Amino acid sequence: MDWGTDLWDQFDIIEKHTQSGLELVEKYVKFVKERTEIEQSYAKQLRNLTKKYNPKRGSKEEPECRFSNHQSFLDILNEMNDYAGQRELIAENMMMNICIELTKYLQELKQERKMHLVEAKKSQQSLEITYKQLDSAKQQAHMRTHVAEECKNDYAAQLQKYNKEQSQFYFGDMPLIFNKLQDMDERRVKKLAQGYILFSDTEKHVTPIIGKCLEGITKAGTNINERSDSMALIEQHKSGFERPGDLEFEDYSQGINRASSDSSLGTPKGPLDLLGKNKSKPFWLFSKKSKLSPSSPAPFSTPPAPSPANGPPSPKFGRDPLSYCLKEINKTVKPRISSFRTLRRSRFTPERTTPTVTEDFAHLPPEQRRKRLQQKLDDISKELQKEVDQSEALGKMKDVYEKNPQMGDPASLTPQITQTAQNMERLRGEVNKYESWLAEAGGRGDTLRYTSHSFNNNGAHDVYSPDIAHSDEGTPDRPQAIYAEFDDDFEDEELAAPIGQCTAMYSFPGASEGTISMQEGEVLSVVEEDKGDGWTRVRRTNGDEGYIPTSYVSIALNK
Repeated sequence: MDWGTDLWDQFDIIEKHTQSGLELVEKYVKFVKERTEIEQSYAKQLRNLTKKYNPKRGSKEEPECRFSNHQSFLDILNEMNDYAGQRELIAENMMMNICIELTKYLQELKQERKMHLVEAKKSQQSLEITYKQLDSAKQQAHMRTHVAEECKNDYAAQLQKYNKEQSQFYFGDMPLIFNKLQDMDERRVKKLAQGYILFSDTEKHVTPIIGKCLEGITKAGTNINERSDSMALIEQHKSGFERPGDLEFEDYSQGINRASSDSSLGTPKGPLDLLGKNKSKPFWLFSKKSKLSPSSPAPFSTPPAPSPANGPPSPKFGRDPLSYCLKEINKTVKPRISSFRTLRRSRFTPERTTPTVTEDFAHLPPEQRRKRLQQKLDDISKELQKEVDQSEALGKMKDVYEKNPQMGDPASLTPQITQTAQNMERLRGEVNKYESWLAEAGGRGDTLRYTSHSFNNNGAHDVYSPDIAHSDEGTPDRPQAIYAEFDDDFEDEELAAPIGQCTAMYSFPGASEGTISMQEGEVLSVVEEDKGDGWTRVRRTNGDEGYIPTSYVSIALNK
């Protein structure tokens, strides 16, 4: 069954049906386009939301990010930002694969339909013209009865022509056109079905990633560790100060002399006058002025011993015992209560003071000072190790240049060697300085070990491995030099796995110690890359190893 056979007389129905199909495609394209706009708006709102709650650089929330609950919230914001990206990807794929593709296909269908309908109208007009000619001949036959035989023959000829044209129209042209329209419509339906499936598949494609985003959000929640956050807060703010002990009892049962004290500021005459001009303000011992500088904490003062009962008053209470006692309490209590900042702020707003930042971090509490000194010591030791490695590389290069003058001038390396030696000396001084400060702070320096090679002009080199680690008293161990030959670098080593291959572009004699000869075109295994000194370590198939100039070979490393 096909349109050309069963719908030969339903031209208008086929025309309306094909037009309706095209309109459905247009409607679906508009539907998907509006869906993409919704997705884009949704993604934009999600990004704005995550941006709103992400802490800005330098904000007060930045130090809190070391806690797991804060970090997990940041992970959630990052996952939501990735989720927004997937929504944008859905919108982009729908626009590209559905809207643009179907719109282009729709234009092609419209042109094809228009061409088929034009062909149908041309065939119909040709049939109508033939019918008119037949009718005209028929009238002529009736009018010319005297020439009936001629008219009859003419009529018969026109009848035969019409029948042939009609047969071609109904059994040839129109069925073919209708079948083409049927094929076009079936292709439209198939393409539209693919669009329906693609509508779901587009989102299915990113659903696993969205699931991972949601899993990441869940994981961020489970990664919160309230205990580790509490420990992190302790680690960050632990001062190391000892808690204050009990105050000793003072016996003030002796008579109080209200005479002026020896203080240059003067003392009130009676107990009710202690507040002086500040009667309107609450009497509060937790004064900002009592806070000691963290860089020089004063020891707690020892209260004077009480006088015997009914005995003579102590000389320290000679003029005003109450004034002296208050001064002693002020000395003893104020250093111990300087850490109650919240309590102080609830009573009044004191004038802020900023401690002076010093190189030895003496402005910090003991525990924080030890941590900062240890961190600084580790950083300097790492920098010293880099200089040691640089000195070793320069020494090797100078040794090779001295034995192979054609490869370079050893004197050209002297400025770099001198500068590296100065840097090492400066850094060692820094290490000793910070080790002494760390020992003073009660810590033990656990710094990095490093190995240094220094070369002399004769080709030999000194190898020393000073252990910078401090003893309990903070006394650094002095390095001891051990002389060795260049070949010691290759003794007692396990064969390393090759990391690639190289092909010799030029021949190399390998006359100096530590090097290996090679011929042009020879293939060798690379066991150690060039570390910036111009030499690459290679191995032959027989196990011989040594250094060759990097510029003499073409290297292909394993991926």
